[in-house]
Amino acid sequence: MRNLPPSREPLTTSAMALATLLCAACAMPPSKEEVEAAKNTYACMFVDERIVIRFELGEARLLMADGNRVALYQIPADSGVRFSNGVMELRGKGMDLQLVNHGVPTQLKNCEPFVVPTK
Repeated sequence: MRNLPPSREPLTTSAMALATLLCAACAMPPSKEEVEAAKNTYACMFVDERIVIRFELGEARLLMADGNRVALYQIPADSGVRFSNGVMELRGKGMDLQLVNHGVPTQLKNCEPFVVPTK
């Protein structure tokens, strides 16, 4: 470690203290709102890409791998769930979900509850 002139040591010490505080703030737990929203949110693999699905009252909101957001609205189903916007449809039971895009069904894989990352 190199020796700094005495006039620079307080500046270096202050910078290190500030960096430590900033890193501690980064490790903050998720907010109550984030935890609540994550309760109805799942991450699944769609082909080779990860998508996130959040279920709300009467709708499912999808965040596609390319960043596009898709809203699907609940429609009657004989069993399980079914959401559609006329072009895309999400259907299934529990974690056994299928996404139909332009009439082409694709099984969603590895669906798991979404975990909010720490800040």
